[in-house]
Formats: sequence, structure tokens, C-alpha cells
Amino acid sequence: MFDLSGLSSGEATEFPLIEYHFDLEGVPERSQFEALHLVPGHHLAGGDRTIPVVRGLMALARDLVHHFDEIYAVIWPPSRSAIGRRFFESVSTAWLEGGAFPALGLTAFRETIDGALQSVGLDFWIGQELRIEPPLSAEEVSATRLGVRLVNHLILVGGIDGSERIVAPDGNLLVMRTSRNGKFIRVWRE
Repeated sequence: MFDLSGLSSGEATEFPLIEYHFDLEGVPERSQFEALHLVPGHHLAGGDRTIPVVRGLMALARDLVHHFDEIYAVIWPPSRSAIGRRFFESVSTAWLEGGAFPALGLTAFRETIDGALQSVGLDFWIGQELRIEPPLSAEEVSATRLGVRLVNHLILVGGIDGSERIVAPDGNLLVMRTSRNGKFIRVWRE
């Protein structure tokens, strides 16, 4: 069902780009590690972004991390993230057992030039990125927590088309609206 490359002798597997890291001291140095590449098999072509296939991929990756102490981190290329083994094992197990989507790792967040907090890698799942607008994004920790909750919601509903009003955890009313080109879901206080 899945293909694993990089174990046999021969040409090394390409090391993915990493910009974000979770539960790691720093970004893994390419010179210190070899990359294994785990992907859905060719018979799953076209289904590689579906939740059931990715859940299977995550379960296999979690089992590999659990059984091989030499695995330092799991890299998720769509979010350009490296996830420390303990954190990966914890969040993937929680998700596989019915918990929240592991938004920190399978997506990431970055601050934009204009001060918004924007997801990285959510488009892999729903074809859209999340953008929490200023001043709602001013407190980065709170905005990230909100972003994690919204990512979980958006994964469950498959994104939005148009506009929705929601209540934030702090009781404030928020507006979620797709951008004109449909590539972003913008969020602000009503």
C-alpha cells in the first residue's frame, strides 16, 4: 500500500526543505541524517491527499518511529515541517484514536509582512490557506491556538466557500471569508 525508499544502498533520497520545527532543538542538518521517503503506492494515485490514505500513512510512520530509535524526526513536506519523534508519536496517536487533527506539524504558521498569521500546508488538505488578520493576530500564541482550532474545523468540513460567522473560544464573534481568488480563508473579529 505504501512505498518506502532510502533504506537500501545506492543513491540517497532527497532531503526535503525544512522551515519549521516542532519539539526539536533545531532543524536537522542534511549532513547528519539520511532521509527515508514514505509515500502512498502508485495504486493509490489520486487518493494521496485523502484523509483515509494519509491516516494510514501516519499510522505507518508512527509505528516506524516507535520501533526505530534511530529516527530523529518526521518531515512533512507540504508544511515544510520537521516534527520531533516524541511529539509526532503523541499527536499522531491522538489523531488516529479519534482526537484533533495534528495541526502543528501537518500544517505550520508564519507571520506575514503585514502582521497576519498564515498557515503553511493547509492547502494540501483543503486547497486553501488560513489567514488570521491583524489585530486578531497580534498576540501570536493566542492566534496560533485559534489557528490550530480552525485548522481542525476546516479539515473536518473540507474548507469553506463564501463566508461564515463563528464564535471564538474567548466568546468573540469572528468572520471567516474566502479571498477573491479562493486561495485563502481570512479570519477577523466582527
